Amino acid sequence: MLQETEVTRGLVGRYVETYTYADGRLDVRWKGYSLPYTVFDKDQRVTHAAITENKRLGEVLAYIKERQDQRPVSKVKTNSEKNGYTPRGRKPGRPTDNMNDPVVIARREKALMRPPAAE
Repeated sequence: MLQETEVTRGLVGRYVETYTYADGRLDVRWKGYSLPYTVFDKDQRVTHAAITENKRLGEVLAYIKERQDQRPVSKVKTNSEKNGYTPRGRKPGRPTDNMNDPVVIARREKALMRPPAAE
């Protein structure tokens, strides 16, 4: 999330460029200027430490943690799972495995049963 500054107020509804570096750093830029931002976790959960830190909110945070523990932890889906991709298990086109084909097996057995050619 971009931090509110004079520059970022004018960027509402506009595209900015995001850069991810190999060492894990992120950079948000607009027209070459680096913009200040904060990263937040989408799946925020209340911890036991937060409950003991806040004396006034302790009971409310304990209730929230209890409710969060009741919900199953959400699994992060891969792009294939999001799009509904399911592997088909075979290649398209002509079959390449003829050793298990019943027609081919019957033809092979028939050829092996023929009497040898007379000399």
